[in-house]
Order: sequence, then structure tokens, then C-alpha cells
Amino acid sequence: MSDEIKQNPEGKSHKELRKEYTFNKLKGLGQEIIEEIEKQKVPSIKVPSRGTSNIVYDEAKRYYVLGDRYGRRSLGNVKQIKKLGQMVYVANFCKDLVQREKTATIREMYYVSEGWGISFKTQQESNIVGEDLEVTLGTTREDLGLMPEEDGASVYGDLTLKDGDVEINALKAGKSGYTISPTIDQVDFLDCNVDRVIAVETMGMFHRMVQEKAYDRFNTLIVGLKGQAARATRRFIKRVNEELHLPVYICNDGDPWGFHIAQVIISGSAKLAHVNHDLATPDAKFMGVTASDIINYDLPTDNLKDVDVMRLKELAKDPRYKSDFWQTEIKKMLKIGKKAEQQSFSKYGLEYVVDTYFPEKLEAME
Repeated sequence: MSDEIKQNPEGKSHKELRKEYTFNKLKGLGQEIIEEIEKQKVPSIKVPSRGTSNIVYDEAKRYYVLGDRYGRRSLGNVKQIKKLGQMVYVANFCKDLVQREKTATIREMYYVSEGWGISFKTQQESNIVGEDLEVTLGTTREDLGLMPEEDGASVYGDLTLKDGDVEINALKAGKSGYTISPTIDQVDFLDCNVDRVIAVETMGMFHRMVQEKAYDRFNTLIVGLKGQAARATRRFIKRVNEELHLPVYICNDGDPWGFHIAQVIISGSAKLAHVNHDLATPDAKFMGVTASDIINYDLPTDNLKDVDVMRLKELAKDPRYKSDFWQTEIKKMLKIGKKAEQQSFSKYGLEYVVDTYFPEKLEAME
């Protein structure tokens, strides 16, 4: 996010600032091309490289960022004419969406492009051009009006927000809570009466926590991640952490895949290095099932598969897992050769995870 949005000197809403920033970026891109044509120069666009060699883990920021390498797409290069034309068409399409406060799914954009005369061969090709536009402008596809197909996660707890013209309290939105909108940056937080956020990997655990009134007992927002967290979910978690100053705890299964789901929320992903500044929550803490928990709570387990062992060894070399905590837990899991799910605490009764496990974990961490 730009300093322009963070400073907010005119007291505009979050939605207004994001719209204004994105619209100006899109407009500026078009003006840059027009000015080059007027100067009788060959138009070109500077596009930061998203290759693996240009993805760097920033120790200070604690998430992946793009390096300073970039390329240029020029109308003077025959091989780049179509790709540049596609970028301009997508940018113009997004400019119209932003101006009219409309959205389109990335699938819809793919079909709309059939009428442009420079259609994409596959949706994957149009998705990549959309990502190129993201990284070129320094904004997100959601700000550009492009939405994914999947829904966001669910939130339950005493948070009041304004979504469009509707005020919603996530404690009164039904047992399934408030579904995080892909346009979460157009939502304003009005009131919050909780002390923390606990995000859980599965919706089964989400519903268990709602049934056991964990939102009240721990004065928390409960977020059901639905597995690998969608971009909107990660953006929501970052916003409540930064804007509402709520500590975030992530509770996942005790296996390398659960570790990774949590770490993507905490430190971002390499693939989305160009937008991790809007998605990563470096101060979030892992409260999920560890190898130590498997031993200390004598949990039901499954044996690690070869693919699990391979993945754990990969994580051990990943800069996001270099802390003593992660190195110890990864080595211990490899040693015992076991993994466990969140639901394994049900061995001691359905209420045990909320009555005993979470209180003990929170006490140790806080």
C-alpha cells in the first residue's frame, strides 16, 4: 500500500482512498503511453520481473518481496506487441470497472476479452496479464475490480463493519458468521469489541468454536480459513491486525501443509511477492498443533508419508522457518514420524480443545 493511502490527509474512507489511488495509477499508465506517441517515441511499459531470481525474502519486513529487476514491453518489438496490447486492453477494462465501482471475476474478463480482437488463448494467459498489471501499477487485482471465483472465509465475533450500504455485526450474522468479501478493501470497520483474532484451518473447528462460545470466552474474532487462505482472507487478517491493533493467532493441523498455510498468512508467499505488503501479517503467531503438542497431549496421529517428510525438509531450508521454534518443531516431527489434525483433541471430548487446549496455548503465548 502506498504512503498516500496510509497518510490519508483528507480523512477519506478506506474505500475512497483505494479507488482514487488505483484510478490514478491506471490513468497515469495510459497518459504515459500517449505522451510517448506525441513525442514520436515507441511506447513501452516497464514491468518488474516476477521470476524466481527476482523474489527475495526481506529480513526486515519478514516477507517475500520483488527485487529491482524489470523488463520493458515495447511496440518496437514484434514479439511483444500482442502482450502489450493485451495489457492496455485489460488496463482500460479495469479503469472502467474502478470508475463505475463495478467488479468482474477473472473468468468474466477472459470471456469479455473475446470481443477485443486480441483474445487470450486460455484463461491462464489472461490471469498472467492481470498479474502483470498488478505488479506494474503496484496495486492489487481486487483494487482493479478483478475478483476470484472462490468465496472468502467466515468471521464470527463482535465486529461491526459497513459493507456497501449495509452495516453488519459478525456476531449477529448467523452461526456461519460474516463471509469475507473479495472486495474487503471497500469495507469499513465501524466498531470492534474483541481482544484478539484466532484463525483456524478448518470450518469444522470454526463451528466447534462457535458452538462452545469461544468468541465470548476468549473475547475473540473467530476466522475459519477454509484451508489455504484466500487473498481476501489474508487481507482481512492484515487489516484487523494493523487497523484495529488485534493480535492474531493461527491454529492449523500439525503437519507440513498446516504449517505452510499458517506461514503464508504470516510471511506471505513467493508467488505473490508483489502484493505481500498488502497480504502478509508478520506479527501473527502460530498457535497450531506442533510435534511437541502431539507428544505432550498424547494425540491420535497418522504416520508421516514420504511426501510429508520431503516437505518438512524443504520447510527447514525456507527462510520463513529459520527461527529456533520452527527448526525445533520440524526436527521433532521428523524424529517422531507422526502428524495430527486439530480434531484429534476430540479424543478427550468435543469441548476439550476449547476448554483446555486453547486456554493453555494462549496463556503460554501471551
